[in-house]
Amino acid sequence: MMLNALDAPRRQLPEIDYALLWSVLLLLFTGMVMVYSASIATAEAGRMTGHQPTFYLMRHAIFLIIGMAAAAAAFQVPMSLWQRYAPMLFMIGVVLLAIVLIPGIGRDVNGARRWLPLGIANLQPSELMKLFAVLYAADYTVRKINVMHDLKQAFLPMFCAMALVGMLLLKEPDFGAFVVIIAIAMGILFLGGLKARLFVLLIILLLIAFTLLIIVSPYRRDRIFGFMDPWADAFGRGYQLSHSLIAFGRGELFGVGLGASVEKLFYLPEAHTDFLLAVIAEELGFFGVLAVIALFALVVQRAFAIGRQSVQLDRLYPALVAMGIGIWLGIQSFINMGVNMGLLPTKGLTLPLMSFGGSGILANCIALAILLRVDWENRQLMRGGNQ
Repeated sequence: MMLNALDAPRRQLPEIDYALLWSVLLLLFTGMVMVYSASIATAEAGRMTGHQPTFYLMRHAIFLIIGMAAAAAAFQVPMSLWQRYAPMLFMIGVVLLAIVLIPGIGRDVNGARRWLPLGIANLQPSELMKLFAVLYAADYTVRKINVMHDLKQAFLPMFCAMALVGMLLLKEPDFGAFVVIIAIAMGILFLGGLKARLFVLLIILLLIAFTLLIIVSPYRRDRIFGFMDPWADAFGRGYQLSHSLIAFGRGELFGVGLGASVEKLFYLPEAHTDFLLAVIAEELGFFGVLAVIALFALVVQRAFAIGRQSVQLDRLYPALVAMGIGIWLGIQSFINMGVNMGLLPTKGLTLPLMSFGGSGILANCIALAILLRVDWENRQLMRGGNQ
């Protein structure tokens, strides 16, 4: 009788984590609405858009459909296969990052070469590399789990791999993606058992390296100074941040109303990509921003909860993948929000799941499908079924 009572809740487990699924869907479709609102004026005025107000909306909708189709396919792949092919996927990502730097192949936009033209759309390899870094770092940690106390055996090979990726990303340049990928790798190594003393030492070394990268680059120095006092040069290096802050100020508690933003009318650059949160703040106010933050917090919390459940089921690779996805989405959304609010220097990072961008939407959808797969396999094990 007692065993039957304990087994009953397990049999009644739902197939998937609906809290995670619905929070992701809310972010995706809220993002589509806000991308349309933020881009309508730009689309109407642009010759390349054919003066069509729905240009970015239609493209974003197509990206969402492709992303969801890819997510449905990724969900069918067992975690054992993701682990087996993780090193190969990582190498494919490195090759794509190298190809994008070849003149005549990679597309140059505003001085940055980050895209591979594919006819009707562009592929941004750095977005896929974030996903591949999660899969590879988790696999690497599982393989090195017995030597995690050893700096030479555990960290140096991963350091070399990340140094190669970092060198390619800084050549584009894409400092924001570099920061996110390093955070993913370091976070997974720490969760996998890297000694706290080594971890603190590596954090210090990384901070020194980031400081040097900023000092030697006039472009990055200008961004830092612009961030510290955007009003000192509001029409120059502080232009983006000053208009983002104006958008937040205009929004107050409840916003000026959906579609009524003034800052998106050619004042705020990249309103539908990097600074989408500023438009949300202006149109939906403090409570709109708070809702977005709460949804991201829920996604990250569910990712770590799924990871902890995997640990309890003695499934280390899926656990590290789940937590790695949580680190990725948490760090990137935090940086984007911090930039929009003037808490961090301006970086070319989009808001995951929401900003316009096909590669980002595709990578995010696949990552979350993998996270749902980890959860699904956990639930099958808890039911006593087969994976």
